Amino acid sequence: MHFTLQKSKIAKQSSIQITGSKSESNRLLLLQALYPEFKLENVSNSDDSNLMTNALNSLSDIVDIHHAGTAMRFLTAYFSIQEGRTVTLTGSKRMKERPIEILVEALQELGADISYVQNEGFPPIKIKGKKLTKNKVSLKANVSSQYISALLLIASKLENGLELTLEGEITSIPYINMTLSLLDEIGVESSFTDNIIKIKPITKKLNSKTLTVESDWSSASYYFSIAALSDVGTEITLTSYKENSLQGDSALVDIYKHFGVVTDFKDNAMTLKKEASSLEPLTLDLKNAPDIAQTIAVTCFALGIPCDLIGLHTLKIKETDRLVALKTEIEKLGGKVDITDKSLHLTASHSINELIPIATYNDHRMAMAFAPLALKTSIVIEDAMVVSKSYPTFWNDLESIGFIITE
Repeated sequence: MHFTLQKSKIAKQSSIQITGSKSESNRLLLLQALYPEFKLENVSNSDDSNLMTNALNSLSDIVDIHHAGTAMRFLTAYFSIQEGRTVTLTGSKRMKERPIEILVEALQELGADISYVQNEGFPPIKIKGKKLTKNKVSLKANVSSQYISALLLIASKLENGLELTLEGEITSIPYINMTLSLLDEIGVESSFTDNIIKIKPITKKLNSKTLTVESDWSSASYYFSIAALSDVGTEITLTSYKENSLQGDSALVDIYKHFGVVTDFKDNAMTLKKEASSLEPLTLDLKNAPDIAQTIAVTCFALGIPCDLIGLHTLKIKETDRLVALKTEIEKLGGKVDITDKSLHLTASHSINELIPIATYNDHRMAMAFAPLALKTSIVIEDAMVVSKSYPTFWNDLESIGFIITE
């Protein structure tokens, strides 16, 4: 389904309730499966979190997680410790092209029984759950933080806990810290000193409690972009957010000051206010928040600001190769983009081609990152419902603040 977004002007003041963080939800859903003593509130309504829930509740010997990369990684670790159960974990055509070998090898080093069904190093994989007694493993530190978090999430269920050594420079530290903070919240003891993470095993039943998932900062990023492209004085209030968030994408607060967006926190909500700004060129290292690269690149393009974004090496193995996709779509709109395997360089552009169809490549973030352009020109978003992967109500929420959208 394609959506046409007419050139729009949003309300001077508006508010949006955004669903729970996909990152936090998927971690907590797995922990809840391991420790049913606690309950969850404000869980993400995203496809990914629904797939995670269904997979954890499934009694089938084949579990299909479609495009959900986080679920693939977390469930690989989870099923490896489900004693006596054999599961084949599979996914979409793109998922079968996304590497899983680094995580599989780490789990095998701990004693897990995992084999490849088709291509070596890639899903689908066959997992025979068993008791893991080994407790030491090493990983390259610059891999996707989801491999690291997958190991940390099951660590307290290992008989001897886990000592994980990260080799080299660590990327995506906020996501590792998020996992450790959530473990701490449910009562799992851990330490992270230098490049070594230690998790103690849990030997007794945990205290029951209810945990509230913070709303998703990646989803908030599109409203930061909308605020940046809006008239001075525009205000957008988003709930539920914490000023001292665990989510790496909360870096948006500092980054978007560059575009004249000031953030105020009050009563579990944040208000984005557009102020005048000088629109200087932007240079950013996004190794700790790569998921907001698309949003930032499109914001810069829309405002005619050149930018250099580095630290983007993980974008090539996402739902699509996001660097190639960004270059292709921005250049269709009239921009000029150069990319390497870990960076993006946008040359300032002073006009935007109208009613250009934006391909989304089965990637929710492509659809949502380009949507704010409708404040500058009319555009077409192809396969628009791909947003359901992380933010199913996205288009309804945009209409509620003034966007004009037709099928």
